This record gives sequence, C-alpha cells and structure tokens, in this order.
Amino acid sequence: MMRDELNKALKESMRAKDDRAVSTLRLILAALKDRDIAARSKGNNDGISDDELLQMLQSMVKQRKESISMYEKGGRLELAEGEQAEIEVIQRFLPKQMSDSEIEAEVKSLIEEMGATGLKEMGAVMGELRTRFAGRMDFGKASPIVKQALS
Repeated sequence: MMRDELNKALKESMRAKDDRAVSTLRLILAALKDRDIAARSKGNNDGISDDELLQMLQSMVKQRKESISMYEKGGRLELAEGEQAEIEVIQRFLPKQMSDSEIEAEVKSLIEEMGATGLKEMGAVMGELRTRFAGRMDFGKASPIVKQALS
C-alpha cells in the first residue's frame, strides 16, 4: 500500500537527515490523515483508497506548480526552488505520467470504443478516462484533446 511506502520513505529520510523530504512527507501524511478522518465521518472506516491518494498527490503537485509560477513572477526564486524540491519528493510516489502523444492516442481510442460523437458526451468520456488512467494522466491536458476530438 502507498501508506506503507510513505511511512517507510519518511523514516529513511529522517535517517538520511534529508530535511526537505522529511517536511514534504510529513505534509503528505498530514493531508492523508485529514482525508481519512473525513472519509470515516462518511462511513468509510478504511480511509481513502490508493486512487484517491494518487489524486491528492497530483493536486499537491499542481498546487506547487502554481506557487512556483507566482514566486517566479514575484522574483522569489529561492521559494520557487523549494517548491520544486517538494514536487520532486511527491513525484517519487506517483506513477510515470503519460506523454501528450500517449494521452491523445488513448483519448481517440476511448472515443472510438465508446462511440462518442458530440460534446454532450464529453463528461462520460472524461469520467471513463479518470477511471482508467487515475494517477497516470494529466486531465488538464486531456480535456482540450477530448473537446477537440468531439467537436
């Protein structure tokens, strides 16, 4: 399970005295604990699934990329570098991301498989992509490809 990998990585980072990795992993584990507590209040006593954990990690990467952009605009390069280091730690736990050409190929294949013909079916196509490629596909890149293919 990913939880075990995260805890193991935290211990290894502490032994290696890698402060950036330790602080980033603690942030991840704290966010995970918050989501587990929220899931328990909804009746899910096991906490969030690995797929939901992957989505959480992807959103953490996205947040940091947005922060990097803001820091660079503000001339705070040292803070941008810190955010980039956090992204590198988080990405160790994410599966390899699909390239743009792979996303395009999968989108076209799925549209053909589903027999989708118009923009009305974009939601169904995106939902199926999320089901099949959670953690591996950047849905921000996939959405315009789906839209163009269905137009």
